[in-house]
Order: sequence, then structure tokens, then C-alpha cells
Amino acid sequence: MAEFIFILTRQYNRLKSLLKDPRHDCVLFCNEFQLYSYCPREKGETQEKWHTRCVYRAAVWYHDHLAGLKPVVMITEDQHAVAEYNRLTSGVYVISTQEYLQSFWPDLQAAQELYISIAQVLQERESEGQEREYAEHLPAEVLEAGIKSGRYIKGTLKVNKHRAQQEAFVQADSSTKNTELSSDVLVWGMKQRNRAVHGDLVVVELLPRGEWKGRTIALTEAETGVEERTGEEQSQPMPTGRVVGILQRNWRDYVVTFPPWEEVQSQSRNSQRILVIPWDRRIPKIRISTQQAEALQEHRVIVRLDSWDSTSLYPNGHCVKVLGKSGELETEIQTILMENSIHVLPFSEAQLREMLLNSKENLWTVEAGEVAERRDLRTTHLVFSIDPQGCEDVDDALSVRILPEGVRLELGVHIADVTHFVRAGSLTDLEARSRATTYYLADRRYDMLPAVLSADLCSLLGNVDRYAMSVLWELDAKSLAVCKVWFGRTLIRSSYQLCYELAQSLLNNESVEVPELAQLGEVDKKKRLKELKTALEQLTKVARYLRTQRDRGGALELEGVEVRAQLDAEKNITALVPKQPLEIHETVAECMIYANHWVARKIQETFPQQALLRHHPPPCQEHFSQLMDSAKARGFDIDSCSNKALADSLDRAVDPHDPLVNRLLRMMATQAMSNAQYFSTGSCPLEQYYHYGLALKHYTHFTSPIRRYADIIVHRLLTAAIKLDKGMEPNETLASNKELEEIAQHINNKNRAAQQAQKQSIELFQCLYFKDKDPLTDQRCVAEAIIYAMRANGILVFIPRYGMKGPVYLKNRENQVVSLRNDGSCEWQAGMLQRYPDRICTITSNGIHAFSLFDHITVRISVQALRCHPDSLCLEVISDRLQEVAKLESLAAGKGRLELVQEVVRQAEAASQQVEEQERVPQLSKEEREYQQSKGPNLYCLLQEVRELALLDLSVCQGLGLGLQACIKSV
Repeated sequence: MAEFIFILTRQYNRLKSLLKDPRHDCVLFCNEFQLYSYCPREKGETQEKWHTRCVYRAAVWYHDHLAGLKPVVMITEDQHAVAEYNRLTSGVYVISTQEYLQSFWPDLQAAQELYISIAQVLQERESEGQEREYAEHLPAEVLEAGIKSGRYIKGTLKVNKHRAQQEAFVQADSSTKNTELSSDVLVWGMKQRNRAVHGDLVVVELLPRGEWKGRTIALTEAETGVEERTGEEQSQPMPTGRVVGILQRNWRDYVVTFPPWEEVQSQSRNSQRILVIPWDRRIPKIRISTQQAEALQEHRVIVRLDSWDSTSLYPNGHCVKVLGKSGELETEIQTILMENSIHVLPFSEAQLREMLLNSKENLWTVEAGEVAERRDLRTTHLVFSIDPQGCEDVDDALSVRILPEGVRLELGVHIADVTHFVRAGSLTDLEARSRATTYYLADRRYDMLPAVLSADLCSLLGNVDRYAMSVLWELDAKSLAVCKVWFGRTLIRSSYQLCYELAQSLLNNESVEVPELAQLGEVDKKKRLKELKTALEQLTKVARYLRTQRDRGGALELEGVEVRAQLDAEKNITALVPKQPLEIHETVAECMIYANHWVARKIQETFPQQALLRHHPPPCQEHFSQLMDSAKARGFDIDSCSNKALADSLDRAVDPHDPLVNRLLRMMATQAMSNAQYFSTGSCPLEQYYHYGLALKHYTHFTSPIRRYADIIVHRLLTAAIKLDKGMEPNETLASNKELEEIAQHINNKNRAAQQAQKQSIELFQCLYFKDKDPLTDQRCVAEAIIYAMRANGILVFIPRYGMKGPVYLKNRENQVVSLRNDGSCEWQAGMLQRYPDRICTITSNGIHAFSLFDHITVRISVQALRCHPDSLCLEVISDRLQEVAKLESLAAGKGRLELVQEVVRQAEAASQQVEEQERVPQLSKEEREYQQSKGPNLYCLLQEVRELALLDLSVCQGLGLGLQACIKSV
């Protein structure tokens, strides 16, 4: 029996989005504009009663329209309406939500529990006290007028996850009229935040300048409920304000954990109203009503917010779903997905029915009509792909050859023709648009497209015929200047499916086995291997030229931290492996960038108002402060006035004795960058098309349609542009500028979620890797670290071996500081810290010891297990120098076993030889060796002592009872 349900609700926007999604089969019926369902409002009738009567009239009309063949169900929580209308018309049922669930869905236990939870919350809201905890929000018209006049500032609230109870920031919206505002607005404390939650669109009013505060520059220990400290150092005061209104709530589903049972019992007498703790530190505790608090101990639960009144200290919510037991891998992965609003259910049967079959019994073959329409490259071009080891979704392939005359060289980029299999508006297309991207986690991936497409029919696998969208350039063989470019649909057969390591080995002329050549005779194998190597060399030559051209325009070579979790067959983590950069990575990337650039130019020229491009806005200059300060400490100047100036500055900032310095500076530059965004050309002025990082005027994404929905849109635009060039009309109606901009923003949001989920999953597996290891005995928990930033109570370090960054505390909660023994090892002692721009000094009875920027130290890694929040890694300094075990393990991370053994033997022999020479030759001091100076006191040493004395805070030494010599002996 079909039910036609009319739901009374105020959640207009949510309903609107549901109606727009054709997968939900919802239909909007405008009853007020239909002659037979319209009913005028009676005199004295309340609006709610009139709306209920209108809906009932529409239900009766629809029942009659269907000639009574289908019953109609109207749901309302108005018990008077149920009593008045339920028996008026046979076949039209007016019932409550609870009765509907019990009558029509008796087996849907989860829905009934959800209804009970919401009903309890609503009932308790009515009985709450009326004493205000927060100020009332201003009316909408007052907020709007204040924003227009510049008195108020509109922006999105971003809570600092390290100081969630104190610090939140609002980045001013582009429409803000306050011209004096040059930075974010600080909102300090929960009272000033006034019930706003991370992600809400808020309106803030600036406080008087005398009440402005600065950012806290001390590290915060990640312990639940312990966050605030007194007397912490702050940066310079910045604009500070208070929230006076909320324009849009951006609430989502939150994962929470119940507090310990003893705490639950102390919260409420009947243990039904409970404050649960969100997994995300930025979200406040949430009050829910449940009778299952004891049963749900140690579980992760999904909670949805309902309201946050001014009379309530915390927001109210209700339980939606139990994810599983906390600490279990599957529960933690689902938590990460839920926290990033990623919903990836298995593909439906209806979606899979749209797929073509490809099996031994029903083998897929190319269609004769497609062969006639496409450019056939199967016998004319040597096509090959280069991807990570074990890659299944092969989006792209390459070709390069010298044209017959020998004057020109042809470069080809061939991309999987996904749009041939995924028609616009199909169920598969709608699902791909909803997902927007393939989600890559540390141990798994969630595909944007069904596997029959992503890993088979669309994937450009080796030695099978595949449809492709290709870009072919004819380049001058000597200058590599573009002479001609061709876009179109092709038919290809990839000859080689190479991994990056194999392709790099071939370029290096190493002796390696190419799987596709294993069965050939020696003569044929040598011939084809030479052909493949020549193609790779030509490709590398072209890529180097393309990179040089972009470098001249100001392209940035940035540095990210990429770590792969190496898993065994049971999905247990066995190692953390940082990505090793190879030239072939750059070669492939450069070719893809080139194709994306040319396709962007093509679709923008053809569709100037409705092309999907990707731009990278210039970063905010204040974000470069840490980079500039760190570089200055090493004697380098960073110029950030343009991307070209920044790139040149980074190229010059090289320490010949420590290559990690430049790498860290590039990582800081990467951190300062703004995010690249998709946009519709009709919604953005031409001067904002520019891609800052790549130094390109036009850019888009075309080369990965298997895993990015943006590329599918671009493929359709390119296909339409090619048809128009031929004088033909496109087969599909293209999205308007407004529709395309909405899709672009949706994809941007999903991309951010995908990146965050990937990062959090890697952090999860990093914790899993160290969790079962004893940090005191397992040498894998000891690693080299490089200091890259100073804080008031510690330092930030980078660990190259594991590709991770984190804080190291030099002062603990007992106000003890790290003290160094003579052998460089560390211990906690009573003392003080003194911070300078380029170093931080610990002052104890052992003397003064400095930790400077870019120093190499040794840290111990352990895991801090938390009940309600994700586990975190703790880094503890154990030596101010690089210990031998850290040296060897750092060496082992970059070398093979044989090379490591040889290196150890060589070091031992060198040490032995050095001892023999020291016995024969009188030992000279550094001054005597380098400057031929006497060993006794000299003018340089005296001046250096005067300099250190001038910098020293003697009051600190006096407070510790230290003599002058003890104070200066190790500054």
C-alpha cells in the first residue's frame, strides 16, 4: 500500500534540499494555488489551525483525484486536529507520528526510539527554568541594519580546537563594511560566544579597544576538561568581539561518548538527562535524554542538536544512532566519516542496474559506432600509465612520439572517458555528484563510482581497449613550443601499466623487469625496452621544460607531509612510511597540469559564463609571519609580495649543512597558503581566475574523472565545446551559472571533508602503530626531531622518519622545566623558561640550556589514550642531541639493509682510524684548527661573554639562587 504523507514542519530549507534530490522521489504540491484544494482563512482563525485545515483539504482532494484507489496519510502532532479530522473522510487518515510508526513501520525499532528521544527533549524544554545564562540574540532586522552600517560584522565562527572553551575566531565576510578590520575577530569565552557553535554564520559586535585580547601562544595539553591556565602569554591584542546574533545554524550530526557511570549518576537523579561529550573538542557538551546511559558506556553515539535556548547552559539534543564500541577500528573509522559529514552507503541495486557487465560470460567490447566516431590510437601510439603500486582506478595515461617529419614531437594525455558510461541525470551521476570525490583513508577507500567502472570499464588498464578523452599537442622538437593542439574522444590500448618506482628505475638505467615484457624473446624484449625508455626520457625532457616555464611565471614548489600506513593482510599497521619524492612524480604531475590548463582555456573560451574552473587566491600576508621569523633566525629573508618573489626566496633559503631547513621552510609556506577552490566563470571576475600556486591564468581539473566529480563536469563541457566547434549542438543541456556555482561549492565542501578525513585516519593509524609499543624499551619510539617553531612553554617539532609534527613541552603542570645533564639527556627540575624569537632557554640549578630553531633533538613517542576524544601522540624530549640509535634508524628509513650495514661498517672503521690519529697528533682546539688562535682567553671570547651577559635576565638567576658563572655557562 502506498502512502502519501503530508508533513507539517518548519524545516523549510531541509525539505527544499530533499525535494531537489530526485533520489528521494518527493513531489512538491502547491495546494494554495490549486482551485479545489485552496481554502481561505477564516476570521479569528490562528495561522497554525488554518495551515492544518489547508493540508487536510489538499489530502482530501488528492484522495478524490485518485478515485479513492489509494489511501492518504496526513501526519501531525496537533492532537486536536487528529480528533477533528481523523474520522471525517473515509480513506484519509490523520494520525500522529508515533501512531504512524507503530501502525505502518512496527519493525523499525530505531525510528521509534528516535521519536521517543525527541519527544522527551521537547517535553523537558517546556519544564526548564527561565533564568537566562546567555544574552538574547538581536532581531534579524537589527542585525541586517547593523551589518549594512558597519557596526556589526558577519562571518563564520571557527573554534580553536586546542582552546575550545576560550578561543574562537570570526573571519569577516567579504560584505563587511568595517574598513578598519584587518584580521579575524577574537571571541573570548563561552559567554561572549553566546550559544554559537563551530561553523555557525554569526554576527559579532566589536568590544571597546581596552577589552581586546591576544591569542594565547602557549601549548595546551590535550587533557579532557583541563584547558585554562592563568598567566599564559598572549600575542598582541587583536580585534575582540561578542556574538549578538546567529544568521544560520550549521549544525550537523555529532559523535559523542557518555561520561563514566559514576558521573552520570551524579548529574541526574533519574539518570535520564545527561551531558554527553562530543568527539570534536570544538563542540560543547550536549544535554540529551535517554534511559540507556548505562548500556551505552564505552560506546560512540550519534547525537543531533535540537535547540539552545538562552536559559540553558548547554545545547539540547537527542540520540540518533549507536556507532559501536569506542576503541574498535571500525567504530573509529565510522566516527571520522560521520564527523566530516561523509555518508557513503553501498551503491543501490537501481544504480548498479545502470552499469554495463564485463565478465568471462559477458565480455565487454568496444562498440562499432564508437570506433567510427573516435580517433583510434591503438596501433599508432605507444600509450602507458604511471601510477602508485597496486592502483586499480587508472584515470590517466601518456604518450609521446616524434612525428614522421622529425620536426615536431607529439605529447598526449589520455583520460578515462567516464562520461560515456555515466549519463547526466542518471542515478549513478546523482550519487557521484552527492559524493563529489573518492574518499581515501589510511586503510581503505570509498569510491565515487561503482567498482565495475572505477576499477574496470573506465580504468585505463594495460593491454585492453578503452575509451578516452585525449589532448594531443604538436610541439616544436627543438624549442618545445606548442604548434597545434587537438581535443577529442579516442580509443586507446595502454601497452604498459607502470608504477612510479619501476618507471624511475627505467629512467635511471637500472636493471629491472617490466612485467609486460617478461614473456618475450631477448631480441624483442631489448627492442621494446629501448622504445619504452626513449619515451620516458622524452616525456621527462618535456616535463622539465614545462616546469621551467611555470617557474619563470612564479610557480611554487611547496612541501607537504605525506605518510602511508603500511598494513599486513589482517589490516594491522606494520610501519609508517613517508612518501619518497621521485622525479617521475613531477614528470607525470607536470603533464597533468598542462592538460588541465589547456582544457581550462578551451572551456572558458567556449562558455565564458558557465565553465567550471579552479583558482587559488593569494594567501593573507599575515599568515607568513611564522615562515619569515623562522627563516630570519637562520639568516634568510623571505619576500612574500608575489608568488615569484616567494618562490625565489625559498630557493635561496638553503642551508648546505642541513637540507631539512629548506624542507621545513617550504612546509611553513604550504601551511600559509589559502585553499584552491572550484568556481563558475560567471560568478567570478576574470582577474580572480589566477592560480597562485601553479602560476597559471586558467586552471581546472580534467585528469581524474574516476575519483572527482568536478572532472566529470569538465569532460561534459569539453565535449560540448568540441561539438560546437564542429557546428553541432551538444547532446546534453549544460548547467547554468547559478546551478554550476552551487555544484562548485558543494564539491569544495566535500573536498575539504575528504582531506580532513584522510588526515584524521592517518593520525588514527599513527596512534595504533605506537599504542602497542613500550616507549621506554622499544627503539621505534625514539626518533630524530627538528625544531621549527617556539611557544611560550615548549617547541613544535617535525619528525622526518614518520612524517609527523607535534608539540614538545619544556614545562610541565608542576612548573618543572626540562634540564639537561652533561651527556645531553634530560630530566625535569624546578626552574624557569625564557623565550626569545629564535630559541627558548630552560633555567635550572644545572644552568641555562637553549633549544634553538632548526636544532636536531631526540624525542620519545608515546600515545595518550582518551575516553571521549581521539587518542593523541605525546612527544617528550630525551636529549638535546641526536642519539646514535636515532641516527641509525633515521638512516635505515632512507636506505636498504645492505647499504645500512655498509654504512655502519664504514662509520666504525672511520672512528677507529680517528682514534689512532688522535693518539699520534696533539689535540687542537677549534680556534687553533680553524683560526690558528691560542687556546687561552682572547678578545673574541671576552666580547662573546659580554654579549651573553647583556641578553641575560639576572633576576631569573637570582630567583633560582645561581651564581653568575652557572647562569652563563651553557646559554
